[in-house]
Amino acid sequence: MSEIINLQSDLIVKCKLNNPKAQMQLYDLYCAAMYNTAYNFVKREAEAQDIMQESFIKAFRKINSYNGEASFGSWLKRIVINNSLDWLKKRKIEIVSIDVNEVFVAEDNNLEVEDKIPIKFIYECIEKLPLKYKNVVKLYLLEGYDHHEVSQILQISEVASRSQLFRGKNKLKELLKNK
Repeated sequence: MSEIINLQSDLIVKCKLNNPKAQMQLYDLYCAAMYNTAYNFVKREAEAQDIMQESFIKAFRKINSYNGEASFGSWLKRIVINNSLDWLKKRKIEIVSIDVNEVFVAEDNNLEVEDKIPIKFIYECIEKLPLKYKNVVKLYLLEGYDHHEVSQILQISEVASRSQLFRGKNKLKELLKNK
């Protein structure tokens, strides 16, 4: 593991010196994961590819601002998500994520599985949420970001992230019960 971290650190240092070979190696390490992240938001192959490419270009232009506080992958993923959200805002297209046929839904307060619900219906319900709830629900529940990260990505406070997630989950539960 430390060999991978050292390799990435060396590549990042070389990228800061505008070394094209190092940029290509870093691109090769992360392109598949970043494409998947973009695709989870936009659900269009060509657009996800474009967003991924633009994100790498932006990352390489701003690589001197990368300070190592977070992993490089997290830093890059934040750029991809921001670019995906910007693309969606410009086109007012629905955000969609992950391909699964059905999931089991459990209440937050207990671990008992209530129902087996088709994932398509869950996505339809998520899409019915108000935009401010929908984005927080997707980033927190589907992408796995914590409230601090969600607040930075959406430029809201952590308190707003928590309350919008709480309200979004409650609204989603209501919608799911009406299936």
